[in-house]
This record gives sequence, structure tokens and C-alpha cells, in this order.
Amino acid sequence: MSLAVDRYELGPIGTNCYVVRTDRSADGAVVVDPGGDAAQLRLDLARDGARCAAILITHGHWDHLGAVADLAETSGAPVHMAADEAVLLEDVNAFTPPGVRVRPHRPDVLLHGDETLELAGITFETVRVPGHSPAHLAYHADGCLFSGDVLFAGSVGRTDLPGADWETLVDSIRTLADRFPPETVVYPGHGPKTALGAELARNPFLAELRA
Repeated sequence: MSLAVDRYELGPIGTNCYVVRTDRSADGAVVVDPGGDAAQLRLDLARDGARCAAILITHGHWDHLGAVADLAETSGAPVHMAADEAVLLEDVNAFTPPGVRVRPHRPDVLLHGDETLELAGITFETVRVPGHSPAHLAYHADGCLFSGDVLFAGSVGRTDLPGADWETLVDSIRTLADRFPPETVVYPGHGPKTALGAELARNPFLAELRA
């Protein structure tokens, strides 16, 4: 099975949101990190004949959460999120920059990593990958890895934020490299998609993994 993955750049800093379906004709969709622009996202889903069956959150930074409440309430889709970061959505405005307001929401399904989720006909594996945030999750399905802000094309997640740690981040990326094949397509939280093997071979921030 080859998944249909559509990318949207949403919210004030253009955070990647992904709409994932079994194929282009499927009516059920899983939405990963709806960071903003909920009304437009709903229109795009309706245009494609898709309904939001579930929402997956990689981590609790505000730019990945902007449309969660609106999308969840209008679609009835359950919100999946790391248990240890649930407060970042429940009390989100305690963590936003000045002038940014996000509607809080209580996640429906609390995750810890190493779960298997059956959503909209797709089997997702959850992987705990801390380092950019304390309980960051990645989601893998059918050769696609939704990496959030752990790994990007040519870069990695910031570690100058509260709860972040460089060595932990590198260990998390090592975990991904050990668990998934190099042809795995990486769909990051910002920027274009890439391949796991390409980043391990050329990403300047991962030189220690090549040593």
C-alpha cells in the first residue's frame, strides 16, 4: 500500500500539517499536526471528499496545535498526543509567545510510544523521540515517517528550548535509523520531505552518527 499524503503549511510560521489517506479516493483521513487555519483545512478536506477520522500530534509546541481544537470539535475526531505533553495543549496559552493565542483542548488518547494505532484503515506505529521536546513522538506508517521537529531535510530540531537536549535528540535519531530502512520517507514539521538514508548520509548535524 502506498499512502496518499498531502502537505499544508499552516499557521503563522507555516508549520507542516499532513493529511494522510490510504489512497486518493479514501473518505477517511488522519491529520498530523494541524497548526492553524482550521477553516481552510476543513474546506480542503471537504473538497477532496475526506473526513478527519483522527488527529495525531507529534509534540506540544504551539505552532503544531493552532487548529487542533476547532478541527476536533467540528469533526469529532479523537486527538492523540503524548501523555507527558498533554498539558501543553490543555493549557497552551501559558506556553505561547506574546500576542499568540491558541484554543486549548483536552487530548482524547494519551500515548507513551510503541503503540500501534489503527486509524482510517492505516496502521501507525508510535515512536518516542525526545530531544526537541521531552515526550516528542514520531508516527510511522507504510514507509512514511512523520517526524515532527526531530529531523528535517538538512537539519535537526532545535535544542535551545525548555526541555530540549542535544544528546537526547541524537539518540532519538539513532533510534529511527536503527528501526526503519533508509528508503523511509521523512515528512518533517517544517520544510520539504526527505529520506531517512539521505539524512544519515549527508545531514551536517548527524556526522557523529556516521563515525
